[in-house]
Amino acid sequence: VQLQASGGGSVQAGGSLKLSCDTSGIIFSITDMGWYRQAPGKQRELVALSITNGTRLYEDSVKGRFAISRDNAENTISLQMHSLKPEDTAVYYCNRKLTDRELPFAYWGHGTQVTVSS
Repeated sequence: VQLQASGGGSVQAGGSLKLSCDTSGIIFSITDMGWYRQAPGKQRELVALSITNGTRLYEDSVKGRFAISRDNAENTISLQMHSLKPEDTAVYYCNRKLTDRELPFAYWGHGTQVTVSS
């Protein structure tokens, strides 16, 4: 499995970024995929989930600001982020939907740093 996130950067509060993640080794079209983030000193959390039936779910703090999308032909997943806040600062990773038991032991690949300044 390879998970390569990109598109992060440094922006001011209110700005936008679009993250992308190239994947391989996953049967992408039948796998629920998500974006996770880990801020310094905090646990990794799931912020957006793309379910194979088309449903998209978001963590409350990002609802209305983030939009997840997927391209099953290219095995990629994206996260469009608007109205960024300093509390969105974190390293962002993509991965399949993981159970709580799987989270500590999962392979995470290469994340991308998002830094939002006030």
